[in-house]
Amino acid sequence: MRLNFKNMNFDRNTIIGFVAMMVLLFGYIFFTQRQQGALEQDKQRAADSLAQIEAAKKKLVDTVALKQDEKKRDSAASLQAAGGFQAAGAGAEQIIVVENELMKVSFTSKGGYPKSVELKKYKKYDGKQVVLGGANHQLIYAINTGNNQSALTSQLNFTAGAVTKTADGQTIQFTIADSTGRSVEHAYTIKNNDYLISWNIKLTGADKLLTQGILNLNWDITAQQQEKDLKYEKGQSNVAYVEDSDYDFAAAGTGDSKKLGDKTKWVGVKQQFFNTTVIAGNTFSYAEASWTVPTEEEDSLQKVMDVKSVLRFNLTGALSAVVPLQLYYGPNDYHVLKTYNNSLESHVQLGYGIFAFVKYINRFVVMPVFDFFDKYIGSVGIVILLLTFFIRLIISPLTYSSYLSGAKMKVLRPEIDELKKKHGSDQQAMSMEQMKLFRQAGVNPLGGCIPALLQIPIFFALYSFFNANIGLRGESFLWAQDLSSYDTIAHLPFNIPFYGDHVSLFTITATITSFLISAYNMQMTPTQDNPVMKYMIYFFPIMLLFIFNSLPSALTWYYTVSNIVTLVLQLVIQKFIISDEKIHAKMQENKKKPVTKSKWQERLEQVQQSNQKLKDMQNKGGKK
Repeated sequence: MRLNFKNMNFDRNTIIGFVAMMVLLFGYIFFTQRQQGALEQDKQRAADSLAQIEAAKKKLVDTVALKQDEKKRDSAASLQAAGGFQAAGAGAEQIIVVENELMKVSFTSKGGYPKSVELKKYKKYDGKQVVLGGANHQLIYAINTGNNQSALTSQLNFTAGAVTKTADGQTIQFTIADSTGRSVEHAYTIKNNDYLISWNIKLTGADKLLTQGILNLNWDITAQQQEKDLKYEKGQSNVAYVEDSDYDFAAAGTGDSKKLGDKTKWVGVKQQFFNTTVIAGNTFSYAEASWTVPTEEEDSLQKVMDVKSVLRFNLTGALSAVVPLQLYYGPNDYHVLKTYNNSLESHVQLGYGIFAFVKYINRFVVMPVFDFFDKYIGSVGIVILLLTFFIRLIISPLTYSSYLSGAKMKVLRPEIDELKKKHGSDQQAMSMEQMKLFRQAGVNPLGGCIPALLQIPIFFALYSFFNANIGLRGESFLWAQDLSSYDTIAHLPFNIPFYGDHVSLFTITATITSFLISAYNMQMTPTQDNPVMKYMIYFFPIMLLFIFNSLPSALTWYYTVSNIVTLVLQLVIQKFIISDEKIHAKMQENKKKPVTKSKWQERLEQVQQSNQKLKDMQNKGGKK
């Protein structure tokens, strides 16, 4: 049968319908397959999620089981170690909180000691409350619990007594006892409005509880970061102690150890603005401390240092004994620490090393003046401004003497230039003639240097004061959020060696004003022809840019104000007080007067003449 398609007359609508049907068919197949693929993916994701949940459940079960097994092992070990103190070998840890107006002390029943102390008046850099002690904090020692058995007090669960309120504070006791009458009691007293905790360790049957009568108190503590600049806080932290009535400390550095004798009164872990200190009622019979400091790679741990100490008491022969102790958890506030009369105020390091003497400038001058202004003025920035004016007023005689010496040197500049032309490269002859000119004119060439040198102790006193004064902590001024740390107007996406990763505006203002002073002095004082000496005067301000960038903004603010005062005084003194014409006339009169030489000047002149004669002889010998 033959079909003649040419003769077939297809309806146009039929063709359109057929094409539309095919498009719908292929579309249906395409979308159906896509939905099935998505459904398969959803099923796979659901299966994976179920598998992950099951794995997490299994892991959780395993972890819980592991912790339970570990807890059982610890409990079994504690029970075994407890010996005759079986009641103390069991039981869960309890946390008992005792607080006053200043702090919240969390005691643990496992060992019966303060595990952590929260300071109510102070916050960390992140806004949370400052907490001293914590998870890694221990105050424990070993006791004999039976024949050939011993345990650490942290393995024993002490029974906590009720918190008892007294007229001036609160008390709490933690006790353990065995059937033979041996017992250990930790009695604590926390006074109102006080950071000091009194702690008495009472041992009944001490001769049996302690081996050879020795109680080794193990004090382990991790100093956690409290300030925003962890690196700077490490640099301001140390392990301190008082031995034989003398205060000393060992810088945190990279870690170290220290052994102390039987005249040690206390050992403390000092951070920039807080400290934790264990104080003996009398003295320790022996003490040692070792500490490690995390590296920069470990800064994420937010730790300043880990400290382990052994504080020994010799109770040989005592059937019963009481070991009196005190624990300080609080701020490095000089006025607070001074009230305890045990040198704790030395934690506030107002001067140490070769500049230890500047602490007396701080204690008897700077601090009283700062406190006086702070009492009546709300802004600490303004207090620093007024303190600066006060200090500049005190040193004004030195300042005037320095400027007067500079003015005299300026008047002598033409004559010094003539001497340079006359003697050329003959430095020996030039030096002799210059000294002669100074004597005739009545000018002391060191007149400008000596006043400046006398101001150095004041600068180091203020450097120590602004680093140690907790009153600056958290105080804002202008753009600075915290005057105890550097101010920041910009963060850099990289770190510049010796500079840092931030820009401090107060550092920039201190640097610029120092540069202006150097430039002004350069114009007023004749310098040597050595180009190095000419540019050295500008080197110091540039160094300040790197040195000051990480220092407290209180210090850079003070330095800025001090420099502005210096510039103003220089202009006023040079323009309105000191007259070059009068100075020149006065020096001309001095030249007419007979010059009296001091013994030092005579010896110096003799040395110079001897050197000149030797040089002349060498020159003659060379010509021959």
